[in-house]
Amino acid sequence: MSKLAKTLRRPVLKISADRHAWEDDEVVTEYPLTIFLGDEEFATIVCTPADLEEMVIGFLAAEGAIKSCEEVKQLSIDEAQGFAYVDLHKKTVLSQSFYSKRRITSCCGKSRQSFYFFSDARTAKPAKGTIAITPKQCMRLMRQLQASSDIHRLTGGVHNAALCSQDQILLQYSDIGRHNALDKIYGKCLLEGIATADKVLVFSGRISSEVLLKAAKIGASVILSKSAPTDLALQLAEELNITAVGFIRNDRMNVYTHAQRIALG
Repeated sequence: MSKLAKTLRRPVLKISADRHAWEDDEVVTEYPLTIFLGDEEFATIVCTPADLEEMVIGFLAAEGAIKSCEEVKQLSIDEAQGFAYVDLHKKTVLSQSFYSKRRITSCCGKSRQSFYFFSDARTAKPAKGTIAITPKQCMRLMRQLQASSDIHRLTGGVHNAALCSQDQILLQYSDIGRHNALDKIYGKCLLEGIATADKVLVFSGRISSEVLLKAAKIGASVILSKSAPTDLALQLAEELNITAVGFIRNDRMNVYTHAQRIALG
């Protein structure tokens, strides 16, 4: 667990229709972490400074640089300088040139662009889970995610993601980057050997194509969101056998793909 502060207090001039006053308020911390893979700079991730080991492992796996934690010889993080140093037992077979051939897609900020990588074809596989989940369970998990996010409640500045069974949250992470929150889940699953095929991802943001690809790489069969999906995300969900559910709000929801996993009773 990182020792860096996830939030900071600062004075804010709060203005409403009938009053104004300076008050202390919580703001979320924005922290750049540069990952070195061997002797080469691999990527810089702007993130919330928590659960950095999980995020680095999940990010490297999502990018196809590793397939398992056993490939990592050493991982050290210099929190003060914002560096993560990763040594592998074997040099990654992917050329850096593959990572430069990118197609820009949607993103929550300019600090980290979202891309289709060459590695997506290697790491995004069709879901194999046969999980069945009821609409009530979907709605309950979404309410639990929203109720249990302390950082979001304090700052309103993070995305939340959770890995769940049909009945409860198993893992939950928050981050200023929606992709980072998913990478933290992926990293934790790899570090702890957590099976994911019959699990549900619950997510606070929209289901973009990259978010859907992250779900496929994690191995979850169902993704739930309170927001909207994109058309490309749904095309990918169809191809990758993932059940995509959006607009889970006020006891309503839309099932977009592979509805056979939603048990209607």
